[in-house]
Amino acid sequence: MVQPHRGIPQDDAGTLRRLVLVVLTFGIVGVGFELVLLDHMEDPWQWAPIVLLAAALPVSIWLILSPGIAVIRTYQAMMVLFVISGFVGQWLHYQGNVEFELEMYPSRQGLELVWEALSGAYPSLAPGTMILFGLLGLVACFRHPAVHTGPVTTNTLEKP
Repeated sequence: MVQPHRGIPQDDAGTLRRLVLVVLTFGIVGVGFELVLLDHMEDPWQWAPIVLLAAALPVSIWLILSPGIAVIRTYQAMMVLFVISGFVGQWLHYQGNVEFELEMYPSRQGLELVWEALSGAYPSLAPGTMILFGLLGLVACFRHPAVHTGPVTTNTLEKP
């Protein structure tokens, strides 16, 4: 019979939270480098995700190494900006493709125009990565023990 490990108890939620943050941090580094390599810097709108990714990197590391209420709230605010920038980026990519398609083929309209714009030169769905990163960051901070000092319940219908 195998005896259970009696060492330090595992905090499964904390371990999972840190793993999500580590994976997210690697993603932030990778996408940041990719945007720089793609020269995604032609106008201020294109700088927005690069600046957000660069700003999030030290905050991510800070959160992994020394979680506290200040860094958690900072990270949550940054992740909301990630989500917003993702939606703005998707709109800008889509609009750029629509403009290009209408220059090349002025008669395009309806679903044909939408499809061509979605599959155009600017990757319309690529900014969704910022949305994904933002949501993952918010999930990693959800009910973080450094923020919630009282008991956390899962049933909100029960009266205390």
